[in-house]
Amino acid sequence: MNRLIARLDVKSSSLIKGMRFEGLKKIGDPAEAAIKYYEDGIDEIFVVDTVASLYGRNNLGDILEKVARNVFIPITAAGGIRTLEDAEALFACGADKVAVNTAGFKDTELLRKIANKFGAQAVIGSIHAKKVAADWQCLTEQGRERTGTLVLDRIGQLLEMGAGEILVTSVDHDGVQGGYDIPLTEAVERLSPVPITIGGGCGTMQHVAEVMSVGRISGISMGSALHFGNFSIGDLKEFLQQPKSEQGTNLV
Repeated sequence: MNRLIARLDVKSSSLIKGMRFEGLKKIGDPAEAAIKYYEDGIDEIFVVDTVASLYGRNNLGDILEKVARNVFIPITAAGGIRTLEDAEALFACGADKVAVNTAGFKDTELLRKIANKFGAQAVIGSIHAKKVAADWQCLTEQGRERTGTLVLDRIGQLLEMGAGEILVTSVDHDGVQGGYDIPLTEAVERLSPVPITIGGGCGTMQHVAEVMSVGRISGISMGSALHFGNFSIGDLKEFLQQPKSEQGTNLV
């Protein structure tokens, strides 16, 4: 079964959520949410400092330490990782993997430096994808800046840089809870020989089943649907074990 990943967006010490990376509102405590999702059966935790790139610092240390003391599944940290030393600090606080987006455009050797020290499996190349005309383009600075780089080109670049995993999050679908971007998913899964995770858009269990049916997707990231109690992780896993004919959804 694909990995089910709980995404926790953090600002200062608060768990937040918005739509399309905007309108962020405080909704709880990130460490408490991570522990709850772990106890409920989630496969991985993904913690993102949403303002780290803006302020030039990462504020996840205390949260990671608290989570790592109580959670025994893989934990990924992201946000504001500009140097090998930044990554080292997050690993020291309990992260198993780090995800890099913005800094990877500025330092093309950063992912390889991290991979050389901690292994490629610990380095995720993160892509924030937005549909522009007929293509998807990469955004940085937590969705605030366009790069002009096409998502499909960026996957090849990240692989050359040493990424052992790729995370693609749809900015257009983020927080909307209307379903994952299936055309984007179909486009990116064909290009990546390493594990690929899709995020942005989960609202129902059927949405998860739909994106799982696309090619070689390894992980499914979800935030709002969990935070707002649309379904439980236990119910989701039970649902996904059912035959597709019984899931009540048209799968591609």
